[in-house]
Amino acid sequence: MMTGRMKRMVVVGPACPEAFPSYLMEDENEAYRLEQKTDFESLKQQAVWAGLTPGMRVLDLGCGCGVTSSMLKQLVGPCGEVVGMDISSQRIAHAEANYGQSWLSFVCKDVYSQLDSLGSFDFIWARFFLEYHAQKAPDIVEGLRSLLVPGGILCLADLDNNCRIHYQLPDRLESSLQDILGILAQDHDFDPYIGRKLYAYMFDADYTDISVQVHAHHLIYGQLSEKDAYNWSRKLEVAVRSCRYDFPCYPGGFDEFKKEFIHFFTDPRRFTYTPLVLCRGRTQEATS
Repeated sequence: MMTGRMKRMVVVGPACPEAFPSYLMEDENEAYRLEQKTDFESLKQQAVWAGLTPGMRVLDLGCGCGVTSSMLKQLVGPCGEVVGMDISSQRIAHAEANYGQSWLSFVCKDVYSQLDSLGSFDFIWARFFLEYHAQKAPDIVEGLRSLLVPGGILCLADLDNNCRIHYQLPDRLESSLQDILGILAQDHDFDPYIGRKLYAYMFDADYTDISVQVHAHHLIYGQLSEKDAYNWSRKLEVAVRSCRYDFPCYPGGFDEFKKEFIHFFTDPRRFTYTPLVLCRGRTQEATS
């Protein structure tokens, strides 16, 4: 059953987003990449496990291009409501144009601003969001409690060892990837190890009924699929090419690095694995 629309004051961090690093995958084709990599059956399994049911009012935090919001709307049905929120006006415009419908709306806001105008939610979905907010992730998790109704659910889903588990990388490629991830952490507030921290963040914020699951998000071996080839090529072209790493082990710079990575990644002998950590918790039920 969809619950109330109470307006509450929520500030989960500094109200000045300009002080925070930009999204490391910012690109004119990012909406397409997100649409290609989002799988409805996986999302459905994860959301239902977390406690999503028909009729709920849902916040899709960091909704991107809107595809996940539209999938969540299918799950809550005609009596439910989904609000997708993202800081990118470009992706919000894409979401409104491609996925907008009754009881599915989109709002351009950043998580560090006052969110009282959004009202209250039965369920908050934050998938692949906290990894881009490393410094303030614990504050965000704590602050989201005030957006939830009593007994409301927060579901966090993020990767651990993101882009790190490959067998058998050449030594210079392994070393370079480690250095690049370090630079992305400094410049874009990115945390490739955020998944292992979700439970502690929720525990410290006094959520109850906390449950955790771990799944394979990337499980790549044998012949490389077109979807994985596109997703990882965009990561190289957008996040890696634009970072300030000077590729000291590669005389040919980024182009030589990319050529070696693609050679490794398209080899059917390669094994790549990235775990997805799901963490679900509830706010305290109202007491009489």
